[in-house]
Amino acid sequence: MNNKRFLLYGIGLAILAALVYVQFRSWSAFDWPTFWKEGRRLGRTPNIFHIIHAILLIYLSYVMRAIRWKIFLRPVQPKASAWKLISPTVVGFTGLALFGRPGELIRPYLISRRQDLALSSQLAVWTIERICDIGAFTVLLVAAAFLATAPKRLAYYGSFQQAGLFLLLVVLGMVVAAVVVHRSGEALANWVEHKFSHLASGLGHKIAARIREFRDGLDTIHDPKSFLQIVAVSIVMWCMIAVAYKEVTHAYGQQALEIPQTQVLLLMGSSMVGSLIQLPGVGGGSQLATIAALEHIFEVPREMAASCGISLWLVTFVSVVPLGLTLAHRERLSLRKLTKESHQKEASTRPADY
Repeated sequence: MNNKRFLLYGIGLAILAALVYVQFRSWSAFDWPTFWKEGRRLGRTPNIFHIIHAILLIYLSYVMRAIRWKIFLRPVQPKASAWKLISPTVVGFTGLALFGRPGELIRPYLISRRQDLALSSQLAVWTIERICDIGAFTVLLVAAAFLATAPKRLAYYGSFQQAGLFLLLVVLGMVVAAVVVHRSGEALANWVEHKFSHLASGLGHKIAARIREFRDGLDTIHDPKSFLQIVAVSIVMWCMIAVAYKEVTHAYGQQALEIPQTQVLLLMGSSMVGSLIQLPGVGGGSQLATIAALEHIFEVPREMAASCGISLWLVTFVSVVPLGLTLAHRERLSLRKLTKESHQKEASTRPADY
């Protein structure tokens, strides 16, 4: 497991190094004094209030995530408290910010432990949650691309629409797959198990187990009321995040960064794509993708784009760390220990190799 993790980090580092090199070559005349000047704007009044507002919105989005997870838990833990889910949510995202992908399992692990549920069930919920996130963001992006006026002024408007349609197709594909697994999950798992049983390391058995877990996760959406509640919470949460992005860009008080709210969704999309390439505690991909979008799509001067891209990452991704560390300290939790325990627990739930 460690060797695989180091390999992934090595690949991620190589990709980031290549991206940084390309950026450095294109920014040979980068004006560092201007960059620091742009950053200092955020400490001034009233700019700082926009940053505070953005951070509060991000914190509220974690509350919305806790409420959504409570809805997911309703079939197995009808008396679960959204208030008690806030702490593992915040601590979990703190682990993700500090340790990268290895910290992703902290949140489902803590929730499973505190709600006395199997980790596999909460990993299934975690998978459904990610589908809900992609779906909610896609709804907002498609609405902005095809219904709003502001995106039409972008030179990349056609690409904006194409990206929205592509995401929509991806979401529809996931919905179809979810329906198939929900209705015929056991039959599909048995077919996969039989079809790939000859492969080494029990691959067919492992894939079948993941299909069954995903099917169990779908059972958390047990009636139309729950489905509508999950959709509503997801869309409201992503609207909050979108406003937080807008507040950060608006905090600079510069015309180049007065990006209309509907165009901000394109900036969010670039950040989400870039976040696929991350290093623990450093990030990298998200900042570079956001900076590139600001400079090339929104024509923001490179120094201002670099400052804003880093600020967006700090506000939307890193600002949870002080609160998360405070909660972890109060509850006597070690993030490193939780990361290790969650991966050990997850590994113990995997089917044994053949």
